Amino acid sequence: MNLKILDVYSGAGGFSLGFRNCILAAIENHPHVVKTYRANFPDAIVFAEDVKRISGRDILKTVGEVDVVIGGPPCEPFTSINPKRMVDPYDRLFTDRQGRLVLEFTRLVDELKPRIYILENVPELVSEPLGSMIRKIFNRVGYETHFNMLEAEKYGTPSRRRRVFISNLEIDLSGMEETPKCVQEVLGDLPPPGSLPNHSIISIGKSRLSRIKRLRWGQSLYKFRDGRGNIRYNWTRLNPKKIAPTIYGKARFIHPYEHRLLTVREQARLMGFPDNHVFYGGVDRQFDQVGEAVPPPLSKKIAKKIIKDMNEL
Repeated sequence: MNLKILDVYSGAGGFSLGFRNCILAAIENHPHVVKTYRANFPDAIVFAEDVKRISGRDILKTVGEVDVVIGGPPCEPFTSINPKRMVDPYDRLFTDRQGRLVLEFTRLVDELKPRIYILENVPELVSEPLGSMIRKIFNRVGYETHFNMLEAEKYGTPSRRRRVFISNLEIDLSGMEETPKCVQEVLGDLPPPGSLPNHSIISIGKSRLSRIKRLRWGQSLYKFRDGRGNIRYNWTRLNPKKIAPTIYGKARFIHPYEHRLLTVREQARLMGFPDNHVFYGGVDRQFDQVGEAVPPPLSKKIAKKIIKDMNEL
């Protein structure tokens, strides 16, 4: 089936990779991220502007009808990792500037009327009372709502990541489980830094370097309290025999054997990106693009399931 798919808040294209041959268009407004997406999906039409300024009519006029709308609005307003997230859950969705982008996604679903929609975010987005509100919003525009909780590491991603995929279909990936590789297996065959795109050594000050040299596997240089008051860690030395912890935009990891941070390419490998997927912008922006993506191994499994279900509809 030759599906037509729109990726909203496309980022670097982790979600798009699963549907690669079906991607018709994408919406992304950050210039460096737009450059990343266009480099990796040269045949896609990219709406390089704020989603709030794009109507369904604009999209239909430019690319025609779409079968599936996918997308991952920013998770910062909802994730407990964010110590600055708003206290009131409704404020996170209706008041927070980024949180309201979830509503822009539902608006486009309403205006485009695709056969299927899939919205990816952190599980906190559907914790009560927001879960009931999300159902109401999609029901009002004529769609059923399923909260599909998926753990990326169960489907071949070499790092932990639990996310909700809100959809009008149940996304059952039974039978698609795949044991992920450990850190050593993922990074072991990479050529030396400087030999691939996004594979450059990141400079570290002498003070940090001396502290890094004392870190053992699993130990971290920094700790902080998240939005729930729980202790979180960053700049962690990876255990080569295990899969990597959850990768997010601000996450940095220490190489298991060398006294340095992972390169962007190494971190991208731990999310399941292929080596030919390039990232543009400053190094922090590159790390953000990796950490904010849907892991490609998981997106491919989801795409396979969705295409199968649509063929049976």
